[in-house]
Amino acid sequence: MPKPAPINVSEVIRNSRIGPFQLGIFILCGLCLIMDGFDVQAIGFVAPKLIEEWKISGALLGSVLSAALMGVLFGSILLSMLADRVGRRPVLIGACLFFSAVTLITARAQSVPELLVIRFIAGIGLGSIMPNAMALVGEYCPPRVRVAAIVIVGTGFTAGAMVAGFVSFWLIPRFGWRSVFYFGGAVPLVIGLLMYFFLPESLQYLALHHKDPNRLLRWLKRVDPRVEATPEDEFVVNEQRQKGVPLIKLFQRGRAAGTLLLWTVYFMNLLNLYFLSSWLPTVVTPLVRAAGVSAAYASLIGSTLQVGGVLGALVLGSLINHFGFIKVLATCFTIACVSIAMIGQPGLSLRLLFLVVFLAGIGIVGSQSALNALAATLYPTDLRSTGIGSGLGVGRMGSIVGPVLAGQLISAHWTTHSLFLAAAVPALIAAFVIVAMHWVVRPEEGSPLGPPAPNAVLVH
Repeated sequence: MPKPAPINVSEVIRNSRIGPFQLGIFILCGLCLIMDGFDVQAIGFVAPKLIEEWKISGALLGSVLSAALMGVLFGSILLSMLADRVGRRPVLIGACLFFSAVTLITARAQSVPELLVIRFIAGIGLGSIMPNAMALVGEYCPPRVRVAAIVIVGTGFTAGAMVAGFVSFWLIPRFGWRSVFYFGGAVPLVIGLLMYFFLPESLQYLALHHKDPNRLLRWLKRVDPRVEATPEDEFVVNEQRQKGVPLIKLFQRGRAAGTLLLWTVYFMNLLNLYFLSSWLPTVVTPLVRAAGVSAAYASLIGSTLQVGGVLGALVLGSLINHFGFIKVLATCFTIACVSIAMIGQPGLSLRLLFLVVFLAGIGIVGSQSALNALAATLYPTDLRSTGIGSGLGVGRMGSIVGPVLAGQLISAHWTTHSLFLAAAVPALIAAFVIVAMHWVVRPEEGSPLGPPAPNAVLVH
């Protein structure tokens, strides 16, 4: 009797439609990213109260703001490699429950050293959320909508940062800054439990590693009920298993130049993103007071950055499908450069300040979701989480440098004008580097940097 033909998991997903099962995955990953963004950005919104209550300097506050980001650096790289070995699902669930518990502990911090340690530990868990959520979303999407889906779900992180501003605006005057972390720890606990019961593992991962064919088949039929197979059948994907250390594999088989350029863009963009997210409410507080309105509106200006990021990212997915990553991202970074330089201009009215911050959000925050989508399309399944995580990890070095450097410059009495002119430079560098990527990925390899062909497979 002839052996049945293998079931090609990649082709089933490629030919599938987005149904309730995939939408449920996207929603769970999006909710997880919302609380990831909330937790990372909340410290920036409580910073003015910390300065007031604990009487700390700008340089010391910069260290507090960067503590979680240092943990994220390690978590992004180490836990992403772990996920490429043990699966997305256990790492995502474990990280969500872990950072939930540590965020609740953050609300009990009584000193700066204690807060530094707690935020660093929380960052380790937070670091694995984004790369694994993006990898899982991409692996359940047909190629024709993969970029758009990753970008849209990726806005959950930005939406969480935006929510942190609004929640802080409402909670802090009524219940104090600790209430922000009680909220930020309770919600992901519920999300983690939902993920435990409803989040599936990556089908490509299960097929590549020959794991649990019963679960694989059950979830594959949720993607396409027309699949006719049994657990005894052979399940394959359109790629080969990667052996060796995943991080090293990012520099083999012609990937080295693209990886290094991608890391450079991550570094520059996250330097700007976290400088703005962490310090904007504090830096603009005197401007808000000078305009004769409540200092609490500084949190709204910080949220405006994230609003621009959310709305921008929702549009970027469609634009990338039409024009490719290079043109869209280069334009975004150029807009960001000009907008950031404008924030510090003397005599800027409150309305114009909201406008340029909104545009900076489109260019910096919105582009970050597109960068994650680019990383997800550049690497195969066994390297995807590592590829995204390592880029985010290197980017976290920029996110650490940004707040700390800004704190040092503020302590050195740099003017607001000079501060934001300096912050515009990394956006300009990012624009040039992303253009350079046009010559790195060879067209015959199926480059995702230009407009994709209607049936192009972007990840193999």
